[in-house]
Amino acid sequence: MQSGRSSEDNFAGVESFLNYAYNLVKPDDSKIFCPCSNCSNRYRHMRYEVHKHLLYNGIKLTYTTWYLHDEGQDEDSDESDESDSDNDGHDVASMEQDDDMHGLIEEVCPQDPNGDAHKFYKLLEEAEQPLYAGCESYSNLSFVVNLMHIKGIGTMSNKAFGMLLTLLKNAFPFCEKLPTTTNGAKKIISNLGPHYDKIDACNNDCIIYYKEHANATECPTCKLSRWKRQGKGSKKKGKRVPWKVLRYFPLTPRLQRLFMSSKTVVDMRWHFKDRVKDGVLRHPADSEAWKSFNQILESFGMELRNVRLGLATYGFNPFGNMNLHYSIWPVLIYPYNLPPWMCMKEPYVFMTLLIPGPKGPCHDIDVYMRPLIDELRTLWEIGVETYDIYAKQNFQMRAALLWTINDYPTYAYMSGWSTSGKLACPYCASDTSHCRFSWV
Repeated sequence: MQSGRSSEDNFAGVESFLNYAYNLVKPDDSKIFCPCSNCSNRYRHMRYEVHKHLLYNGIKLTYTTWYLHDEGQDEDSDESDESDSDNDGHDVASMEQDDDMHGLIEEVCPQDPNGDAHKFYKLLEEAEQPLYAGCESYSNLSFVVNLMHIKGIGTMSNKAFGMLLTLLKNAFPFCEKLPTTTNGAKKIISNLGPHYDKIDACNNDCIIYYKEHANATECPTCKLSRWKRQGKGSKKKGKRVPWKVLRYFPLTPRLQRLFMSSKTVVDMRWHFKDRVKDGVLRHPADSEAWKSFNQILESFGMELRNVRLGLATYGFNPFGNMNLHYSIWPVLIYPYNLPPWMCMKEPYVFMTLLIPGPKGPCHDIDVYMRPLIDELRTLWEIGVETYDIYAKQNFQMRAALLWTINDYPTYAYMSGWSTSGKLACPYCASDTSHCRFSWV
């Protein structure tokens, strides 16, 4: 179980489990409960299906004693144990068919929130603490957030902001939890997120200084220094300033919070629970692409809480109508589990990358996409433990990027295909206007 899914020990362990479990089943029964991380002993499958699930999903790590497969049972009480096991099986089967659970596989007993969820709920508890006894307008957290917002809008320096906090604390000593320094205010809201990482980039878009290049001082491709040269009289003399900085906003914590919040957790089931299935295309879940994806990748579709994503990007000039040539590219992610009146709204559109200018990345956009691609691969291949406040259980949330949304020039940058002249289908090489695969 701990040796990794691709190891020989894991392959041998899967075979050992299957031989043990199927040696004990009744002659007229060809199915057992599947202990993979997705099924979690709630679905019964044929041997070849259990074998596939265990190799692909891995076994549930807490299932160390195979009690649902008769391990550890006393031989003298086989009959009574068999009866209990049958009852458990009926209970589990009824749970699978329970409409109130909307087809989801829930744990029998509520679980405590994992570490990330515990921090989140602690933050919510603090948000409910009043700024001072009897205050109904602000909590300590909301007041500090508003102050930080004013600091940002007014471009207030850290020193000036610290002086303001000290003045407020001296004037209102009954606000016992009010911070007196900028760092103190930042610490209070640090768990709010989303935090972001600054990643230096080559001025020629050759690389970003990430992972194997994190400590490099020059670009290995064009040999340009990582840092700008400081001219005489520069105010930043002695401080190393990178040519470009990519800002990366991790996606995973924001997807997890959709399940941690009681206001959105039910909506993340909408694509299965409440969507009208009458053949009318109202939502991406009604599309043939979505349905084909679930059929081809059955193990992913079995967990209804797995997240389906869309990606969009395009450049714009942040300086508006000023006579400046500048192009900055945000990369946005859309969670399609949500209903159509939510999934395209601002609170649920997640900016994951902010690619710096002054010129667009063009065909080098893949250089800047690497942190997001790495995170998406982790969410697809492994997933992340997430707390579901509705089911009161931890589950392994996975995510899949279904498609990207771009105009033709950006489509060329993202896909590597040429979009100039007649656009050909990458599947059959014919004109897309006559191609039956063009919906892809």
